[in-house]
Amino acid sequence: MELFRKTHIDFIERRRTSFAVSAAIITGGLAAIFLKGFNYSIEFTGGALLQVTFEKPVALGDVRSALDKQGLRAEIQSVAGRPTFILRQKGSEEAIQTYADEMIRALRTSLPDNPVTMDRREYIGPVIGRHLKRQTLWAIGLSLLCITIYIALRFPNPLWAIAGLIAMFHDVVGAAGMIALTGKEMDLLIVSALLTVAGYSIEDTIVIYDRMREMLRIMRRESPEKVINAAINDTLSRTIITVLLVQLICIVLWLFGGEVLRNFGLTLVIGNILGSYSTIAVAAPLIYEWEIRRNPSYRLAAAEKTGNPGRKGGPERT
Repeated sequence: MELFRKTHIDFIERRRTSFAVSAAIITGGLAAIFLKGFNYSIEFTGGALLQVTFEKPVALGDVRSALDKQGLRAEIQSVAGRPTFILRQKGSEEAIQTYADEMIRALRTSLPDNPVTMDRREYIGPVIGRHLKRQTLWAIGLSLLCITIYIALRFPNPLWAIAGLIAMFHDVVGAAGMIALTGKEMDLLIVSALLTVAGYSIEDTIVIYDRMREMLRIMRRESPEKVINAAINDTLSRTIITVLLVQLICIVLWLFGGEVLRNFGLTLVIGNILGSYSTIAVAAPLIYEWEIRRNPSYRLAAAEKTGNPGRKGGPERT
């Protein structure tokens, strides 16, 4: 399916502008992560866990509204088939009784016709949070390692894997930086969204890599610039159709998914935009930079095109 006729956009000619934009995204994302930091959820920080049961069925939105009216913020999870809810609130172990009393009071005040009782009250220690952080880092690290090995084995040069990894890093850091900058809670759903962004990013990159590999066989006598531009333009319609369809779903999750899925959807929206951009503006142009440095004739042709023939006499890198 084609959204429009084949384009002839010179993406490689604009690569330096693209690199500058990508550098700004990575720098801004890392600055937000390390300077401001994440607003970790109770799953990572520890806090109170309360389970309450109502006498009559009640909607999760009504429970959330009842707590909001009293200025209380908590993660709320419903139990299927029962008017039971699990409430999680960040805080210290000493404050658990205070949290419990405040939440029960808020629910009874806002929902006086539906009696509520507390089934259990416990404290989730930060030890669990540290364990989750380690597991999260391991999950992300192993995912990136496996993806890198896969690309290195599938495509002609391991440096293609490095270029894909840089593009994926660009997307994940950009999305994570936005979460840190806006103060959204970093929970396990956001972690899964970031892993989804990484997977989507590398999948989009592999599509263009496949086309580049095919074009390298067809256009043997052409320069890397023509080959890579042809590959990007050939897959551009498919890339736009895919990202638009995915974005429609992600925007629905963001706008109408409720409190639980809102941040998950927002992360995917940001990550998908960055993923489509980085495939075209980061991964493929990095392959071009490698090719013109590996092959002296390509390097000379690139120097002549940019109007900088003085580069001809410089040392050649292999």
